[in-house]
Amino acid sequence: MLNSMNGNPESERGDHVAAALAGAYGLAARTITQLPIGQGTINFRVVCDDDQEVFVKNYPGGTDLFAEREAIALSARALEAGIPGAQVLLNQAGDVIDSSRPLSVSVWEWASGQVVTRLSSAQLAAAGTALGRIHTLFADYPVPAAPAVEHWRGMDIDDLAATIDQLLDIIADRVRAGIGDRFDAEAQRTLLERRDMLARIPELFADLPGELTMQVLHGDYSPVNLLFTGETLSAVLDFRPPDPFLLAYDLGRMAFYPNIVTGEDNWLDAAATFVSAYRQAHLGVPGVDVRACGRVALLQLLKSLYGVKQHYLKPGLFQDDLDDFWLLRHQAANTLLSELAAIDALLAELVGT
Repeated sequence: MLNSMNGNPESERGDHVAAALAGAYGLAARTITQLPIGQGTINFRVVCDDDQEVFVKNYPGGTDLFAEREAIALSARALEAGIPGAQVLLNQAGDVIDSSRPLSVSVWEWASGQVVTRLSSAQLAAAGTALGRIHTLFADYPVPAAPAVEHWRGMDIDDLAATIDQLLDIIADRVRAGIGDRFDAEAQRTLLERRDMLARIPELFADLPGELTMQVLHGDYSPVNLLFTGETLSAVLDFRPPDPFLLAYDLGRMAFYPNIVTGEDNWLDAAATFVSAYRQAHLGVPGVDVRACGRVALLQLLKSLYGVKQHYLKPGLFQDDLDDFWLLRHQAANTLLSELAAIDALLAELVGT
């Protein structure tokens, strides 16, 4: 086997992947390449001796494999319903995850296509249609009596402010020690801005309708989990476990995704294209959910320190990407907050109220 990671620190992990493929799937790996994507799993592209290409997810220790199996079941259900995606391969025991070796893995057929972070109108429409179909498909999953949304609505703003202060203290210590860098300066600026923005959160929650649809979602619907071949959506990837949450979350997260909001002058038109296609594919979606999706997206951004928190407290797998993502998300939060009236007007127009 020619291992593309030979000589790198990851080569031992690559050897474990090769052993799992051979022992549990009957696949002989020719080349194994670790991909610079993902934070929750370590991911590989493998070319086998028979020229078959597969995508391998390695689940770190402590991962809830039962929940991950449920996520794979959602992916399989969507694929069976005609939503483009990747097919998971069963190991020789008939399981979707092999945990019989040092590395727990799932193995998938390689999905063709490319990630596009700045989508064309046709791509936005295809993405909206797919999410509408997914929400329609998953609407019959049971919702528990006390879903996670209650915890989300009851967020502790004082605790969030305390975490911001903790991060600012770490940055101040670095600056005093003479080791502050450019990201420290950007992180300090954005964290101070974010702390001031926290005062807006209570009113945003107060204006959010109480009766919003809760159901099983994709859970991580964003451009990085969509593959396109030209204008055609060729795969929807990385479904998350079936933990019911606000339908408006999935919808708003993609409609007002940071790359779109910060990278397109006509980002409101882009959101309208996506939401319109979604509504055509999910005719039963309540108007209140559509009208709320912009505020839900904004609240999710405001309450999250994802990226900068990892930088100073527990670095992620690809921390440079997380650093950039924090700055992008913060910029998007600023834009959404300043343009909230225009967002509300657009969404109300789309649902005719």
